[in-house]
Amino acid sequence: MALTSTDLLEVDLGKLAAAVSDWKKAVDGLKKSAENARTQMQAKSDSARWAGVNATVTREFIAKTAKEITDLHAEANSIYQVLEDGQTELASLQKQLKTAVEDDAAELGVRVEDIGDGQVRCFFPHVRGDTDERTQGQLDQKQALESRINGILAHAAEIDASVARALGKSHGNDPYNAGHSTYESLNDAEVERALELARKGDKMSDAELHELNRLLRFNSGEKDGEFATEFYEGLGGPEKALQFYAEMSIDGTGADAAKTRLNEVQDLQKVMGYTLANATDPDHTHHLPDSWGPEFRRLGTQQIGWERGQWNKPYGYQVLGGLLRYGNYDSRFLTPIAEHITQLHKKDPYFFLSNKPAGNPDAYGFNPSGKLGTGNDPLNSVLESLGHSPEAAEKFFTGTPTAYNEDGTVKKGDPGFGSYLDLFTDKDFEWTVDTNAANVLADEDKTKAALTFGPEALGHALEAATTGRPYDSDDAADAIKHNEAQAHLVSDIVNKFGSDPELIRHNENGDLEDEETGPLYGLRGSLGDITAEYMGDFQRAMYDEDASSDLFPTFGAPADLDPNNVARFLGEVGQDPDAYSAITTAQQAYTSDVVDHVVNGSSHSTASLDGRVGDAVAPGSAIAGIMSDARAHAIYEYHTASDTEFNEAAAEKQKWVNRILGMGIEKVGERVPIAGAPLEWASEDIQESVMKSIQQDTTSEAEAQAGQEYTNGRQAALDSARAAVDHALVSNNAIDPDTAEDLRRAARTSAGHSHSDGAQWKSESNKH
Repeated sequence: MALTSTDLLEVDLGKLAAAVSDWKKAVDGLKKSAENARTQMQAKSDSARWAGVNATVTREFIAKTAKEITDLHAEANSIYQVLEDGQTELASLQKQLKTAVEDDAAELGVRVEDIGDGQVRCFFPHVRGDTDERTQGQLDQKQALESRINGILAHAAEIDASVARALGKSHGNDPYNAGHSTYESLNDAEVERALELARKGDKMSDAELHELNRLLRFNSGEKDGEFATEFYEGLGGPEKALQFYAEMSIDGTGADAAKTRLNEVQDLQKVMGYTLANATDPDHTHHLPDSWGPEFRRLGTQQIGWERGQWNKPYGYQVLGGLLRYGNYDSRFLTPIAEHITQLHKKDPYFFLSNKPAGNPDAYGFNPSGKLGTGNDPLNSVLESLGHSPEAAEKFFTGTPTAYNEDGTVKKGDPGFGSYLDLFTDKDFEWTVDTNAANVLADEDKTKAALTFGPEALGHALEAATTGRPYDSDDAADAIKHNEAQAHLVSDIVNKFGSDPELIRHNENGDLEDEETGPLYGLRGSLGDITAEYMGDFQRAMYDEDASSDLFPTFGAPADLDPNNVARFLGEVGQDPDAYSAITTAQQAYTSDVVDHVVNGSSHSTASLDGRVGDAVAPGSAIAGIMSDARAHAIYEYHTASDTEFNEAAAEKQKWVNRILGMGIEKVGERVPIAGAPLEWASEDIQESVMKSIQQDTTSEAEAQAGQEYTNGRQAALDSARAAVDHALVSNNAIDPDTAEDLRRAARTSAGHSHSDGAQWKSESNKH
């Protein structure tokens, strides 16, 4: 019977703690008995002069008795260790569950209900007179809480099953013979079971594979790395680990594989990746030998087989790439692998793809997730890995490249290029078609889509390198102050695409027949996220703000962007709906914070307040103008998106409001008069303003043809500037109504002029 939330909430773990204490006493007592048996009874027996029957029967009986006492101590200690670890973990999970159900659910206003099979559902109960309408934020919170509770229950079920299994093996079910499986910890028992299952390979049932996944999921994140290291060592080394994963991947993604099997193999890909990342971190107490990295590089260009007489064998990197897509890897392990794979691709873009079995359907390859290709081209895989590994990504893009031989050993000299950003943005760099779509070469649309997989993965890697966070990290994750290397990389990115925007241009059946689609347009969404992250730097660049200015603060080291490249960069990036939404959202949040600082902060400036407010909204409004113009171009000239797509993307980018406000939380927290939730109040207010602005920023085809692409966007910019002043005035009662209206007027006027500036800069930049 599956564990329920009620079971875990109500179980009296105090009884288990008492049992642990009793077993500890038994262990201590048996330890003394075992020592006495060994040092006294056994020792005297061994030194005695036995004769007759005693020389055989009695001596043997004493030896056997001494051993049995020792075995009893070992068995008791094993039971004690397993029970103690189980009790500790279950107590922690019970505490987490109580917090989720009794505190968080109550605060959110939802109820938690067991629905069977170890699952719960969270729901908002109907209240008489209530409309039952919920915001997207409330629905997201409810879903997150439900997922968290179900995760806690699944973890508790895994602990319960592991403890029961370990106790059974320790006891052995033989009342007349002690000395069976012994464990120094529950972790030892879990590793033993995981390896026992893994050795079955593709003979594992779906239920057994699900059990293995559960063991890996709940143990792969241990801070000391013990479970992860012992699991991979137990597989038998780098090649054996690749063989196991390859076998399971093919088993779960074949044409005859059931949906259940595919789901489990997709899960295996994730949890084995997380486990490998943990096991290869040299800073953990337990970790794999440093030799695993070089060995993986050696195997990268070697064919890996796992069946006798196997004909089609993948290269090591094709298999390893599937694992690398998940997990935050240490740079000392991942960066050399990423460099090696990239250099192999540069030398021969089809080295790996030519190994794909001809004429065979390849639904997933060694990337069961199916995201961004099959994984037959490991370049896409390793770029995606860098996207989840910020430290490794930063070193990859900002460090001096190291040359590698084909076997993965370091090569003397340089690799023939200055940086990996230079390499990937070279117009001659060739991206491959690595897709799970059928008949891809006969379908031009599928081919075009597949060619964006690599650039999208590149964008993810650049996001991680410049922000210090995995590209798909939690929306609520704290912002990390930018260091000099990250900021300099952003400057390089802006200069690269600002001076050569054709690289990321997307002309999908547009009227501009002389303009071709650029090879890297697929990474514009990521460039939009990078822009949002560095909004302070971009606003500084709009009107060439002095580097010492504190009106438009940067978050950490400044990027010192070139104003001449910024407008062209933003104009091209902003044509992507996701990028447009991220930039617009971050811009308005940042501008609101700056205006708040002007209205409510201390200043020795002798300039008028309304003039300073006008200056505060100007850079953001100029960016809004560029975005309006970019949006109109995307819709009416390049035909790459619609107003609907721009509006729908906006809802997914609300995270930038919280993140931008979080960068200046000290100021926000001091001045927003909402006890305990200053950020939430400001965030919700600004999010509503952003959504109205984005939905308002539209234009008709007739207006576009008349050169009035940004008419409605200009009005949206005015409204946004006025809203920023209103936000600031909430916490300032010293400003009288007439002055408040002057400030709104100044903000609107400045916003109108700056919005026109931005749109004009974008239009002018298209001519160059």
